[in-house]
Amino acid sequence: MLRVAVVGSGPSGCYTAQSLVERDPEVHVDVLDRLPCPFGLVRYGVAPDHEKIKSLQGNLRTVLEHDRVRFLGGVQVGGPDGLPVERLREMYHAVVYCVGAATDRRLGIPGEDLPGSWSATEFVSWYSAHPDAADEGFLRDVRSAVVIGVGNVAVDVARMLVRGAGELRPTDMPQGALDTLAASGVTDVHMVGRRGPTQARFTTKELRELGGLPDTAVRVDPADLALDPAFADLSALPAAQRRNAEVLRGWASAPRGDAERHIDLRFFLRPVEILAGGNGRVGAVRFERTAPDGHGGVTGTGRYEDIPAQLVLRSVGYRGVALDGLPFDPSAGTVPNEEGRVLRDGAASPGEYVAGWIKRGPTGVIGTNRPCAKETVNSLLADAPALASREIPADPLPALRAAGIEPVTWPGWLSIERAEAELGARLGRNVVKLADWDTLLEAARTD
Repeated sequence: MLRVAVVGSGPSGCYTAQSLVERDPEVHVDVLDRLPCPFGLVRYGVAPDHEKIKSLQGNLRTVLEHDRVRFLGGVQVGGPDGLPVERLREMYHAVVYCVGAATDRRLGIPGEDLPGSWSATEFVSWYSAHPDAADEGFLRDVRSAVVIGVGNVAVDVARMLVRGAGELRPTDMPQGALDTLAASGVTDVHMVGRRGPTQARFTTKELRELGGLPDTAVRVDPADLALDPAFADLSALPAAQRRNAEVLRGWASAPRGDAERHIDLRFFLRPVEILAGGNGRVGAVRFERTAPDGHGGVTGTGRYEDIPAQLVLRSVGYRGVALDGLPFDPSAGTVPNEEGRVLRDGAASPGEYVAGWIKRGPTGVIGTNRPCAKETVNSLLADAPALASREIPADPLPALRAAGIEPVTWPGWLSIERAEAELGARLGRNVVKLADWDTLLEAARTD
């Protein structure tokens, strides 16, 4: 019997476990996660008003309820307080690291660390009830916000900034975040990209949602569209980009009526500095106007524009983080690997594998993790005869407990789910997420 540890219970981890138990009738998989709750970014990275995407938890749940898969939450691997990678390897025939890309990319401009300047990841974690997140006063005295980036995460945070309480109340958003957003005074959101509109990364479905927000007008400057050479002939664009362009063109040509709130989509602006206001917090963002360089990129024009803002959220991509005990390529933000096999000094390290963003970088959508996981599982099962010959504990759980770790098992997670349903009922809402470590762990231990 082959016993495998999968570190990370997001889509890549669950798809890895699924592929393993489907391909090998003898394999047993423990899915370990640092958090007491499973599902990774599907729980903590999908906007709460996107019920269809969040419903993917049902598919991942089926994997974790398989009779040869065991969920072990609250298990930190690596780091000063975590289980060393070397010790984990002693407990399993193989370990697959599916730890994602845990941090965000920075802009690298002056003023980026001013109060009021955050990553979109931090903002999303707060309204998604991630237990590491805290209410940092994101919306205190904010009237105008700048979101730097033009991908789906940028669209999500722009939408959440102008959502009303009535629209958010049916979601599982934690009560504190709901109250804060409902009382928000944000009236203007500027979503800004350094390149042209046909190079934006958002999907048309996400983009169109902005146009359906109550009491909110979406505005696009026709001059920005005219700067993009691709707008001269939309028929030459791939279908996805063409659909985006048609939506943007419709907003650009629409009359500017009255609305309580506005979302301005801006293009060909590169952030060069975040400027402080009189209170020492963010007061504006300085952008340099860019122009197409004829090769798919942009070049600076030497002309600048300041956009007033009391909140800046950067949404320019994720980045992998080194895990103590594993090799790491800092330039790529990934673990060096060949078809999922971890490489140490250029050679495959027996029993060590990666899948997901830590393997290939933060690219693709949730479904992209399926073929990525299958490739890694192919490599692991090809190596299985040699791996299975090594002696390991009959059950790693006692060894984990001996190391001072008391995992949250699947019944503990079900207890968290019940506690969230009970909280929602008390608040007159549906399910409401628990938002801090102590409350989550207390709920898990009541099983």
